[in-house]
Amino acid sequence: MRETRTMEFKEQVTNTFLKTVSAFSNYDGGEIIFGIDDNGNIIGLPDGKQARLDIENKINDSITPQPDYILELQNNGRTIKLTVKGGIQKPYLYKSKAYKRNDTATIEVDRLELSRLILEGKNISFEELPCEDQNLKFDILCRKLKEHIRIENFNQDTLKTLNLYNASGGYNNAAGILSDENRFPGIDIVKFGESISIIQKRATFDHISVLAANDKALEVFKDYYRYEEIKGADRKKVERIPEAAFREAVANALIHRAWDVDSQIRVLMYDDRVEIISPGGLPSGITEDEYLSGKLSVLRNRTLANVFYRLGYVEIFGTGILRIKQLYEEGLKQPEFEVSENTIKIVLPLFEKNLDLTKDEQKIYAILSKTVLKSISEITPCVEFGKSKTTQLLKAMNEKGVVKIEGRGKGTRYVLR
Repeated sequence: MRETRTMEFKEQVTNTFLKTVSAFSNYDGGEIIFGIDDNGNIIGLPDGKQARLDIENKINDSITPQPDYILELQNNGRTIKLTVKGGIQKPYLYKSKAYKRNDTATIEVDRLELSRLILEGKNISFEELPCEDQNLKFDILCRKLKEHIRIENFNQDTLKTLNLYNASGGYNNAAGILSDENRFPGIDIVKFGESISIIQKRATFDHISVLAANDKALEVFKDYYRYEEIKGADRKKVERIPEAAFREAVANALIHRAWDVDSQIRVLMYDDRVEIISPGGLPSGITEDEYLSGKLSVLRNRTLANVFYRLGYVEIFGTGILRIKQLYEEGLKQPEFEVSENTIKIVLPLFEKNLDLTKDEQKIYAILSKTVLKSISEITPCVEFGKSKTTQLLKAMNEKGVVKIEGRGKGTRYVLR
């Protein structure tokens, strides 16, 4: 047994545990076990019943508002388990300060995190707060609504229906994010060449409607990852990375990002992949597994998500990750998802169809995908089988139409088709 983000050990009952009670109450709860050292060994408390009473009194006297907790004597009274539940009356303060867990440590929250806890305690989101700028224009939103849902008249009643305006507070932050010109960060795109030292294109779409930023990002994407293939009289559009996957990833980033962070969504474009990095980790109430599996959807920006849904930018809420995975079902390489406390990153690789390659053939494919031409002597050291088997595998991949063989003798080189 060891300490974790939701588990802390205390050898004695001292006031330091109260910071962790604040942290667990402010977020997803946790357990504190008294009478155990940092390595998980039972040390034991001198008087379990008295310690339990001391813990209860310290919590009741020091934490405001009153947290939800349970105390249990264990190991014949030698240890005590304190279970603290995540509360709804946030923030929970100890000595007028709010705390959170940072891995196995408990730290004071910063001003931004404190403001989030206050809003969460009032059941208010950042997008619902009144926008600082009330002189807003909505030409882009108006045009999009007329194009996609055929509305005839766009006026203040329309904005009320979309929960972007009310008589008492005026325009909210969601309205500001959707307005033609605003103070909010947008999308920063970088297209790299052969290395990150070579930048082929840099485009930043800031302080404009989130709808315009979304469309402009898609235009840049098409320039690099979509082309036309001409066969006789026919023209066929070829997508090196599924456009629908990129659409979902960007829309997902815009809907779920933390808009109170003055940081752009970053789109990093490489020859073999695209990375979309969104500020703000997962919203409270959802785990990484639930997010990646699509079992549960918690909307950080419900009003913004509703507008995206009405305009057809997204389909059903919470299915974006599943749709991206489905678009790569027949692909040799799969998308990657990385979740941290402050960011979510989606990596979309080039779509390469899985042509029933064996596991050994897939290993060679992975090696060839990192360069243009490879000789047998360059490939063999990278695999666990010998030169003879490697040659046989390359010939089989050539017959499947995956590998092209160029040259003869010692000059023979292998390249992906």
